[in-house]
Amino acid sequence: MTHSSTTISHPKDLLTMVGDDLGTSPWVEVGQDRINLFADATGDHQWIHVDVERAKQGPFGGPIAHGYLTLSLLIPLWSQILVFEELGMAVNYGLNKVRFPAPVPAGSRVRVTASLAGAEEVAGGGVQATIDAVMELEGAPKPVCIAQMVHRYYKD
Repeated sequence: MTHSSTTISHPKDLLTMVGDDLGTSPWVEVGQDRINLFADATGDHQWIHVDVERAKQGPFGGPIAHGYLTLSLLIPLWSQILVFEELGMAVNYGLNKVRFPAPVPAGSRVRVTASLAGAEEVAGGGVQATIDAVMELEGAPKPVCIAQMVHRYYKD
């Protein structure tokens, strides 16, 4: 499957799309430089992430991305799946059911496939959308992250 996206005019269009597959993001590389920068930003310098030589002897055969780095990639990849013609702002409202079934080795590529699990109107004229997101690792049988993203979208 290649990159595919859904374009809608207005956030309220989501109300009629529950159950729809929304698309698949392009692949993005998770390189060691990105992992090191994330470690510096968060203060999480655990050796399985940043000590390349030691990680080669560890349980994963090399360094792996932090789970929260993997999770953070949902937003930029998601933004390439659902496109609004008219959008004032989007607000990250939360996450449900986050799991990391498999690691992301340094230098590998990931992408996200998303479907709309729910949509409802909220105060202020917005729409709250619950999105089922699955992040896959190129060439791997198991996903690396499964999560329900909850976003609020407002036209103005």
